[in-house]
Amino acid sequence: MTPVLDVRNLSRAFGAIQAVDNVSFTLAKGELLALIGPNGAGKSTCFNMLMGQLKPSSGAVFLNGAPLAGLGPRRIWRKGVGRTFQITATYPSMTVVENVQMALISYHNRTYSVLPYAHRLYRDQALNLLALVGMADQADRHSAVLAYGDLKRLELATALAGDPGVLLMDEPTAGMAPRERIALMQLTADIVSERGVSVLFTEHDMDVVFAHAHRIMVLNRGQLIADGSVETIRNDARVQEVYLGGGTVFADA
Repeated sequence: MTPVLDVRNLSRAFGAIQAVDNVSFTLAKGELLALIGPNGAGKSTCFNMLMGQLKPSSGAVFLNGAPLAGLGPRRIWRKGVGRTFQITATYPSMTVVENVQMALISYHNRTYSVLPYAHRLYRDQALNLLALVGMADQADRHSAVLAYGDLKRLELATALAGDPGVLLMDEPTAGMAPRERIALMQLTADIVSERGVSVLFTEHDMDVVFAHAHRIMVLNRGQLIADGSVETIRNDARVQEVYLGGGTVFADA
């Protein structure tokens, strides 16, 4: 079966620094794949190449068999790749539902009709997406007053407005309380199961990774050093050494 996302020998150098070095992996339909590694391992650089913010120095990326590498972010988004960011990116002056409506308006290429009656466009679809992430009851609140965990849920709804087949989530639980982290990742896992979305996410909280990832990849100094199941990664001595400096952090959670 053709993978949804197929990354082949992806590399990116910044001068003499090799930020990502010959990374290859696939992402299957409905898979929740974690990409972990220490700070500076190359995770964000990898994400930025997949989404078009950076052009690879070499390598190729395929979405359902079609090439993506070298395309700009908007073209990649329209082809079915969504993204959430470590620092939430919402419009604080707009209501919760208006944030999602704006994403839908852009996705449906209706930006020419924003000024006259944007508040009426795709409202029902936006409310359905908010219901999916548990935010329907806050639809008419301004996003500026939301708690941080709710902003993360809003960003997820906005990302889903593009009906992505692949969703890139860059440290989705960063800055959240432990209970909020668990709830957000369980919500993501439910969406993966119900909608068949394929998710690649980076995360520093190993409890979150081990509880929800179907598979884990480990980057170190730009190189992919391990790729396998939760148990394979948990028991990998090299991963423990380079990622955590040894110790017992990978003990059963």
